[in-house]
Formats: sequence, structure tokens, C-alpha cells
Amino acid sequence: MNIHDRTPVDLLRSALATDGARPLVTYYDDATGERVELSVATLANWVAKTANLLQDELGAERGDRLALLLPAHWQTAVWLLACSATGVVADIGGDPAGADLVVSGPDALDAARACPGERVALALRPLGARFPQPPVGFTDYAVAVPAQPDTFAAYDPAGPSDVAYVVEGAELTGGQAVERARADAGALGLTAGSRVMSLAGYGGWTGISTGLLAPLAAGASVVLCRNAERLAPEAIAARRESERVTHFAD
Repeated sequence: MNIHDRTPVDLLRSALATDGARPLVTYYDDATGERVELSVATLANWVAKTANLLQDELGAERGDRLALLLPAHWQTAVWLLACSATGVVADIGGDPAGADLVVSGPDALDAARACPGERVALALRPLGARFPQPPVGFTDYAVAVPAQPDTFAAYDPAGPSDVAYVVEGAELTGGQAVERARADAGALGLTAGSRVMSLAGYGGWTGISTGLLAPLAAGASVVLCRNAERLAPEAIAARRESERVTHFAD
């Protein structure tokens, strides 16, 4: 655990410097049968590309509000960290009408159209595939992000006292998010090499922490499960065994 990490994206940078090849996020969608495993380096590459998209293509600046209308998904983890990298405030489930820009999954497009600024849509299809037919008025993330640079440098970096997230209506600075993630990691008993299975969504702090930030803070990894309510208890137990899960959060 690096005491010098001050913002959520710092946690990712430290993980990359320590061991970029280790698995960080393993994602399951039990509605589609999808399984994706991302190493620290792969996730960091997606974060860099997404941060470049935010800063250079969408013109987002430090302090801008982004309504994040996405479920628990590996691409949501990317956006949470890309917002931290750029200083854009990720308002989880926030009102698009009051946001500077919006990032939406396919189920929230109607609500997202209320945003007066830039709108980005994610198909959330297996392998990060694009929409078969791009939604009118939206940038298709899967089309726009691949061409972005693989490294990122913020024009106006956020510090630990800048608001990073709005979760369940409460603002959290980058520093507060890191400290809470560290505390949660300690309470869960996470250490380097721990593997957390999270069935919680990303709609509240508990899901964001156990499903991303606390494992990052501890040098652990996460098995992120969406639509796991479709599984029988014995199937969950089998996954815990096959994925070598050491800690469980629902």
C-alpha cells in the first residue's frame, strides 16, 4: 500500500509500477456469458485512452461534472479512473440535465439525452464491441476510443482536495476516496494477492470500493459480477473456487 497515492488514479499508477502484468479485474456478465480478464497494464491502457478522449476530443476540464449512467462493468471501472486522471467529477447515477457531459449504457440513453453537453454511449457488448447502429446524438465509445493515445498527461491535474466522485448524492474528494478505500481494504482484511468477488453494483460507495478501489489500494484483484442473481448458489460457489476468491462482497 503506497502512502503517497493521493487520488484514485494514483492507486492505478502504483499498481502499474509494481506489477503491470498481474490480473486486476475479471469481469463476468451472467446475462451474456461474457468473461473478460484485464491486467493492470491493460486496464491502465484503457484508462489512458479514455482520459485522452475526455480531455482532447470531448473538451472536458477539471471540475466538469460527468453523469455516469453505467452498471457494474469493467468499462465503468475505466471511466471512474479516467475521470480521476482528468479531474472530471464522476457523478454516479447523476442527473444528466445538470451535468456538463454524460456517459450512458444502452438502458439509460433516453435519460442521457437530457444532457446539454457531450454525450457518450457504451454498448456494453462482449469484447467492448460497438453499437450495431450508433445512437443519434451520441459518440459511440467503442468507435472513438481505440485511436486515442496510449499515454496520458493532464493539462490541469486534479489534486487530493478536488472533488472526484459524487456517490449517493455525497461529494468525495480524491483524497477522501483513497482514504476510504484504504480503510475498507483494512476492514476486509485485503492484502497483496487477495482476490475479491463483488456482486455489488457500482451505484453506491460499497460497490465502487469493493469492486475496484479497495482492491487497488491493497494490491489485490477483483472478480466483478454483473447479473449474478441469475446464478444458483452452487454456481456462485463454483466460481469462487475456480477464480481462487479469498474475499466475497455482495
